[in-house]
Amino acid sequence: MHSSPSCSLSLPLSPLCSAGRGSESLSAEEKQEVRNTNTASDPSVMASVLSFYLSYLLLLSLSVCVLVCVCVWSSCWRGGFAWDGSALQFNWHPVLMVSGLLLLYGNGAVLYRVPLTWGQNKLPWKLLHAGLMLLALIFSIVGLCAVFEFHNKNKTPNLYSLHSWIGIAATALFALQWVFGAGVFLLPCSPPSLRGFLKPLHVWMGGGILGLSVAACISGINEKLFFVLKAVPSYSELPSEAVLGNSLGVLIVAFGLVVMRILSNQNWQRPDSRPEDLVYTPLLQEENE
Repeated sequence: MHSSPSCSLSLPLSPLCSAGRGSESLSAEEKQEVRNTNTASDPSVMASVLSFYLSYLLLLSLSVCVLVCVCVWSSCWRGGFAWDGSALQFNWHPVLMVSGLLLLYGNGAVLYRVPLTWGQNKLPWKLLHAGLMLLALIFSIVGLCAVFEFHNKNKTPNLYSLHSWIGIAATALFALQWVFGAGVFLLPCSPPSLRGFLKPLHVWMGGGILGLSVAACISGINEKLFFVLKAVPSYSELPSEAVLGNSLGVLIVAFGLVVMRILSNQNWQRPDSRPEDLVYTPLLQEENE
């Protein structure tokens, strides 16, 4: 394979090229040859890929554990689900908020880090990322509707606790993040300079929203346990429901830490998303990579 003087052979977990050349300047055949040759010959690359997939497997396992715990809590200890303004309607709130604002959001955030997506047309992964985030936002909005309607029907004040403040702030920022992200990074009318300027802010806001989501979830768990375990056995006696709630909180924190670990590792960034190779291409203008 021929290469220009300013561009050396690249690794799957290393920049594809120097700042003078974007990743789109290599043909698909050249990229595949580089990727296959170096993946097979560089043990450090294989070790990094293996490390990523172990972290990703842990993330998926934590996702399943968190979802099972919150569903079991709501169905077995809190009586199940309904949409009638009763406490059974409230049970949709933790399930939908954890599923949307935390699990779908976190898994959607790390989508570009999966090595199997590298060297391929980025458009399907952009659409999948946007779709997962939109689904997460819908879940979150429905979860908020469940708790607001429950509060209104039972004459309970809205937005008075720290948990509610953090949760509503996370959802509002998430909605703004999705709208601006779709408008800036998907629509072809968005200028490249604007996309380049907003990319770091988009990434930073994504991490911040995840942190708020984790804080909202664990504060909500603690608040709910204090409300429902007032009688004997009390929360301080740590009955089985309290053990489940505390365990759920620990799993949520672990999930957030694993997501942040994946997002913060520079070696696990998609090569054509790194600063030295960054060429922003909007929707409908993607090239095969």
